[in-house]
Amino acid sequence: MSKIIVIKFGGSMIDSLSDEFYEGIKKLKDGGWQPLIVHGGGPAINQMLHNLKIKSEFHNGLRKTTKAVMDVVEMVLSGSMTNTIVRNVNNHGLSAIGMTGFDGPLLEAKPIDFEKLGYVGEITHVNKHLLLKVMALGMIPVISPIAPGADGKISYNINADTAAGSIATALEAEKLLFVTDVPGILKNEQLMEVATKSEILDLINEGTITGGMIPKVKAALDSLDEGMSEVMIVSGNAHIVSEGKIIGTTIKKELEEIPYVSSI
Repeated sequence: MSKIIVIKFGGSMIDSLSDEFYEGIKKLKDGGWQPLIVHGGGPAINQMLHNLKIKSEFHNGLRKTTKAVMDVVEMVLSGSMTNTIVRNVNNHGLSAIGMTGFDGPLLEAKPIDFEKLGYVGEITHVNKHLLLKVMALGMIPVISPIAPGADGKISYNINADTAAGSIATALEAEKLLFVTDVPGILKNEQLMEVATKSEILDLINEGTITGGMIPKVKAALDSLDEGMSEVMIVSGNAHIVSEGKIIGTTIKKELEEIPYVSSI
């Protein structure tokens, strides 16, 4: 099996991902990596809930998911969102397959706090053997973060960032990429080649990392806590691979001497 690289992007990025980004995924595949994609779909879910006049609320950044909301989450994530990504990957000379946690089953989850959050879950098991078999066929899994409970009947909505971290950890992936609309973490308008967890926290506290970048880097830090040795912040609007290298900011637990970019 090739080295596994898990790529996560949110629903807000799906329509804006450039041809260069997908070409970068092909370069990764051609360069000996086995990509796997995990995606969210927040904006599209919000729009569909609005269209259907279904109210939803958030608690500590997580959507409280009622049964009605969960039906919309499944429809959007496993339908239009996954299909769009699969189609785009296939159109760039690769073979992708859409999956949810129910396929196989691939994932198992439990509720985080049913009283406060409803059908919001956290992953308790990843069927890594199924994923390895799918990838051994040369396919790129495109996973929507919906998972069954232990009884296999109830659907849970899983935060895509944490789902990507859980899947990457279970597969002992070499890399986990969080895709954003910027090249990486910028300090004084310069791309940071590498940063440690403590440096990231300092940048947040001093206001260098702000707005929508904060939850992205915090998700990256959570993945380090779950067992990843390093994660990367990369751009979805440009080539993520140049001259055989992955371009972005590498976040590590401890500072080590590494090159400007991570080697493929």
